[in-house]
Amino acid sequence: MEPYALRGSALGVVSGELRRALFLCNKASMICRALFCLALCCAALPAAAKPQRVVSINLCADQLLVALAAPGQIAALSPLARDKRLSYVAGAARSLPVHRGTAEDIVKTQADLVLIGPYDNRYLRAFIAEKGVPVLTLGHWTSLAQGRDEIRKLADALGTPERGAELIAQIDGALAETKDIAPQSRSVVMLHRRGYVSGSDGITAEIAAHAGLTDAAPALGLAQGGFVPLEQLVAAHPDFVVVSDARGDAEDQGTALLQHPALRALYPTHKRLVLPDRLTICGGPATPELIRQFGREITTKSR
Repeated sequence: MEPYALRGSALGVVSGELRRALFLCNKASMICRALFCLALCCAALPAAAKPQRVVSINLCADQLLVALAAPGQIAALSPLARDKRLSYVAGAARSLPVHRGTAEDIVKTQADLVLIGPYDNRYLRAFIAEKGVPVLTLGHWTSLAQGRDEIRKLADALGTPERGAELIAQIDGALAETKDIAPQSRSVVMLHRRGYVSGSDGITAEIAAHAGLTDAAPALGLAQGGFVPLEQLVAAHPDFVVVSDARGDAEDQGTALLQHPALRALYPTHKRLVLPDRLTICGGPATPELIRQFGREITTKSR
């Protein structure tokens, strides 16, 4: 083979590789320019706007909103927010707007975010959605872990993650103070109106277990909650009952069972752990105080 032919052939191979390299470099350059332009465009886009007019339509959403919202962010709360017996934030709610609970009234607030619960009126939910108002569903707390997730979810939606972190820290701090403070082998039942017993899947039962108490609901066949016959409760005789108040009289038929002579004999004042409704109805800003109140009741009445 002639030397020049070899050189020509070799030169052809080199030239092809060079052309391919130049093509790849040019393509890489185009990609880099495109990425640079995309970065500039993203930098120019405004961050997602925080909602400025937030409305809650149930008591639990009210309380979490009051705890996590920035000043001026609340457009309206539900009517129950100001009820001192039920609402932990009743004091703060007095200075905040309250709607009447109707769909029309909520739309009139010109909300840019509405907080609802999974069991709120479906027609109300549909009406709000039809008007194009953004909705965030907050779940009922079945555990403290799920409650922490709900706090983070709302705090992120409001643009106040630091407030969410602070509330979670308060809950964890209260838990640290009350770990295993109950004497061993003490049982408790969460007793409500008409003899209804809470199941073992709520945060009050979780807090009781954290403090070292044994939930008597499963032994009564009511792990998921339900009504307990008086005779069955007397026979089981848990060490404590949790009640919502310490009054010695019945205000209506619903509370009459709690004042039955048999229960008053078995559960005098020092056997009744008092947790007001405003602490137990909703998870949220009331939860740190619920944990500490439970701890105080256990410590005082276990002596």
